[in-house]
Amino acid sequence: MPQDGAPATTGVDPERLWLRPAEPRRGRRPSFSREAIVAAAVTLADAEGLEAVTMRRVAAEVGAGVMSLYSYAPDKETLLELMVDHVSGELTAAAPTGDWRADLKAVARTQRAHMLRHPWLPAALTARRTPGPNTLAFLEGALAALRPTGLDGAARLEVFAQLTAFVAGHVGYETAHAAVAGSPERAASEARYLAAVASDGHHPELAGALSAPGRPLSPEATFTRFLDRLVDGLGTG
Repeated sequence: MPQDGAPATTGVDPERLWLRPAEPRRGRRPSFSREAIVAAAVTLADAEGLEAVTMRRVAAEVGAGVMSLYSYAPDKETLLELMVDHVSGELTAAAPTGDWRADLKAVARTQRAHMLRHPWLPAALTARRTPGPNTLAFLEGALAALRPTGLDGAARLEVFAQLTAFVAGHVGYETAHAAVAGSPERAASEARYLAAVASDGHHPELAGALSAPGRPLSPEATFTRFLDRLVDGLGTG
């Protein structure tokens, strides 16, 4: 069903979205811009999550009628495309150093910090998005960092997609874990449950893993270990 009474669509048209000026289709020019609409949607998502982003809420934030927004974003899917690219303007890929593994890890750390600032991004990225100009600028830098691998363009795109998926999945886990850690009762219950499972005799591998020497558990240390395993294991064939 269309969002908030929006007209039915058949998906986002990337040419119309990114290559044509964002002008209203009819009526007098409104007192707001597409940039203001997208910024308001991002502010809502940052504060309350993607569920809070409806055309009606966004319209209220910019002081407009719902129908007037459809000239700029005909549906929520289009609005999400615009939101993802809007926040991608915060991303900057450092100049390649020639050490592609170190450069790729720097890309991942930049992405992680970015997604932690905008916790709705991992969910928004689960759907296929057409990269807008800001996203393309960051992608260009990441592909340049991978040039020393000798991989062809298609393979470099795949590596970037794999890296982004890893970061998005890890940040989703990280934010969920932080929510549990913020509830001492829930954390204690989870610890007791795992201890019981590990001692029931049916999960020897898990018992061994849980009894192994501990590693630093800070979010940064955990992310670094996972990232090192992923990037250091990438081949160039």
